[in-house]
Amino acid sequence: MNICVVGTGYVGLVTGAVFADLGNDVICVDNALKKIEALRAGQMPIYEPGLEEMVARNKDDGRLTFSTDLPAGVRQADVIFIAVGTPPKETGETDLSQVEAVAAEIGRSMDRYKVVVNKSTVPVGTGEFVREVITRHQPRPLDFDVVSNPEFLREGSAIEDTLRPDRIVIGAPNQQVAMTLVELYAPLERPMIITDLPSAEVIKYASNSFLAAKISFINAIANICEAAGADVSQVMKGMGLDSRIGMQFLQAGLGYGGSCFPKDVDSLIHTASQLGYDFKLLRSVVEINKERAAHLVEMMRKAMGPLEDKTIAVLGLAFKPNTDDMREAPSRRLLEQLWEAGANVRAFDPEATAEAKRLYGDRIDIKLCDEAYAALEGADALVIITEWKAFWSPDFARIRSILRTPVIFDGRNIYEPVAVENAGIAYYGIARGRSVSAGSPQ
Repeated sequence: MNICVVGTGYVGLVTGAVFADLGNDVICVDNALKKIEALRAGQMPIYEPGLEEMVARNKDDGRLTFSTDLPAGVRQADVIFIAVGTPPKETGETDLSQVEAVAAEIGRSMDRYKVVVNKSTVPVGTGEFVREVITRHQPRPLDFDVVSNPEFLREGSAIEDTLRPDRIVIGAPNQQVAMTLVELYAPLERPMIITDLPSAEVIKYASNSFLAAKISFINAIANICEAAGADVSQVMKGMGLDSRIGMQFLQAGLGYGGSCFPKDVDSLIHTASQLGYDFKLLRSVVEINKERAAHLVEMMRKAMGPLEDKTIAVLGLAFKPNTDDMREAPSRRLLEQLWEAGANVRAFDPEATAEAKRLYGDRIDIKLCDEAYAALEGADALVIITEWKAFWSPDFARIRSILRTPVIFDGRNIYEPVAVENAGIAYYGIARGRSVSAGSPQ
């Protein structure tokens, strides 16, 4: 099948590469010339395990090409995927300007029947909006259909999630057009659900908002555990083994971040409001999430005293492991809190250093290091922000010898308190039942 994917971010680039790998002819289009030139040269704009190899393989085989020429991409394609950014506005409303611009160009360039697929995360009603925009910009009436096919990929495992999704959702106006997408996805042999278009649009927001709610719920339970002297890790296990609940997204810590959960939750709250419903539950999910960084900084103050002029080592800047993405990352909220308290920061992340330099390169109160132990030099405390596997089994004796004050604040509960205590380091996790103190950190 001939496919055009508009947008070469996480969703568009992974989608295009996977469809090409399944034997389709795919052209990925983006209006950023430097990005397209880099992709043609084999340089990835994002870090995603396995993506560079998949792109190179399909580019060399001639199934995957990159272009800035959207009209040409539209004309050669049978199916056009819209996978451009849908950032939030200050009100929480989704900004559809990029989707609108692409839809208008599709309308102007269309030369025959096309299936236009919304792959971007968009609020309910966007499918009809795209149909209206395309129709309005057509020089002459041509038949087409608009389909909703939301993505459920996770950064860091995007290729695996695209090749082996839990389900494939196809929101279509009729069975015939739905079968076009069924045929496209058939090689994956995964469960498919065919719905009307508005239902498919709601499924994506409902799914992400529910997962965000699980994260905020366990963090609220963590607050209760801290007050009661309970261990939230044991509570999580006791809850998660219930098959109705499950273990996923029940890890207490610094909350959710990234490009999806924050904006999707805000968008669903805004959509609900527009439809006359005050989504109080989701507003509480957002508030709990916002409090997590301040909660950890307050824990540090209680353990260390004033943070002014202290140096804090931070391990992990990406919002989750296996990505370089710092959009809405908990690390950013924590850094702002530390700087507001007068602290200096030494930080390391295996993949997000370049992005951190772009964001904070002109600040004098942060030093971005090339190696984890280098970030600890001269630091008064170590804070774990992102649970990269590289941080899970450190040399605690080495950590103790490097830190000016031997204390760890484990924002992801990746360490066993006893192991840290036995190394002579004070340990503070998130609601671990007690604060382990092998000597005063002050």
